[in-house]
Amino acid sequence: MGDPRNPKRVEERWNTERLRVGEAEVLALAPWVTVSGGWAWHFMAPPHEGNELKRFHDHKDVDLFVEPARFPELLPVLTARGYHRVWTRFDATSTYFYRYARHDAAGKVLLDVFVRHVPSVEARGGVRVVEPSTLISFYGDLHGTDARVSVLAARALLARGESPLGRVELVTWPE
Repeated sequence: MGDPRNPKRVEERWNTERLRVGEAEVLALAPWVTVSGGWAWHFMAPPHEGNELKRFHDHKDVDLFVEPARFPELLPVLTARGYHRVWTRFDATSTYFYRYARHDAAGKVLLDVFVRHVPSVEARGGVRVVEPSTLISFYGDLHGTDARVSVLAARALLARGESPLGRVELVTWPE
């Protein structure tokens, strides 16, 4: 997408077909995984279809955590859904990160799979997401920019002792 803080791109919307495909993949994999990154914020926010601005949260890839004991269960599911392993520069140093990709008529879907336990909560649609304060701590390490609307809003809500789950602030440009 480029720099999300680029003023010329602040009003760009995500491609609705790409969102539909990504959301379908998250829902299909939900029984095995905990969702992180931009898709976690997507499911923590109230429904906002048709108004998915790039500044809200990132949908370039799908960040997932899977419990180590459940990783062997997930692999045949990924294969059945058309995913294949993609090698990254991190493969030589990581024993808990794997990238999977699928390229088909519906488009390209990238899954970044982290094999480790993370605290989680249930969000919209019964999707498990990384617990918000833990998710915030991942920015600058596992996830990219923390300048997205959802991250900034969640940080402010958590600082006041409020849960970001279901909050419209996650998809509302601050005044």
